[in-house]
Amino acid sequence: MIRFDGQVALVTGAGRGIGRAYAALLAERGATVIIQDIGAGSDGRGGDPAIAEAAARDLRRRGGLAFGESSGIDTRNECHSLVERIVAQHGRLDVLIHNAGWVGYQRIAELDEEFLDRMLVLGVKAPLWLAQPAWPQMKERNYGRILLTTSDRALYPQYVQPGLAAYAAAKIGAVGIANVLANEGTAHGIVVNAISPVAKTRMWGITDEPDELKPAEIAPGAIYLVSPECREGGWILRASNGQFHATRLLEADGVSYPRDLRAIRAASPEEVAQSWRRIAVVAVEGRAS
Repeated sequence: MIRFDGQVALVTGAGRGIGRAYAALLAERGATVIIQDIGAGSDGRGGDPAIAEAAARDLRRRGGLAFGESSGIDTRNECHSLVERIVAQHGRLDVLIHNAGWVGYQRIAELDEEFLDRMLVLGVKAPLWLAQPAWPQMKERNYGRILLTTSDRALYPQYVQPGLAAYAAAKIGAVGIANVLANEGTAHGIVVNAISPVAKTRMWGITDEPDELKPAEIAPGAIYLVSPECREGGWILRASNGQFHATRLLEADGVSYPRDLRAIRAASPEEVAQSWRRIAVVAVEGRAS
């Protein structure tokens, strides 16, 4: 049975929704869980420090060990202070799940710098600034698990929506970060992956318990990825409605990057145009039957 006894886990944005489901399962499996949540509204603004503590209190009532943290993660200093405080109080940090996020829409004609910066701060900068202070003590103990959050809205053209350019930029950035950190962590027992979860939460305008696409149904996949049983990084786990599918981009056999892509040769734009039907190949994920 997968357990987290003696381990300390930080889950951002864990006061409600998907993050809370992650925190609940971690606590149930023996982890000491730090629930970070500023208590922002669904638009990412404002805050309510009672949200994180209420979630932690609920887990304690159920027999778990949990602590609420309402401090922000908007800056490098805030992220570093949070992780350093956790390590000082609990002696270690084994698991980092960056789940915090919000969905905002601005079409390209209206996109403004403040909106884009807010999205990138939470989706790209925060995971880096959280991983940075966690890394040395994970490296010292030759163990650590980090899970970042991406989205099908960024990964697949079929699922994009108008106005989500900033959101998609942040979520695809998380994949790149996970790939690089997975590589850097390999020699030090640090496993880094990403998850693309789908669940009905307040981001969907859902306030009651949904009848489908429940947050608790995707939590098992996330918790596996941050467990000692998971020893391979660089994966994106798609999680929805109690179903899981892991995917990642891999180069084709025989490619000698970057000189030989084993691809179609063309010396002019016209030749590219003439060969386009052979050049443009849609990659379809393989699934086990």
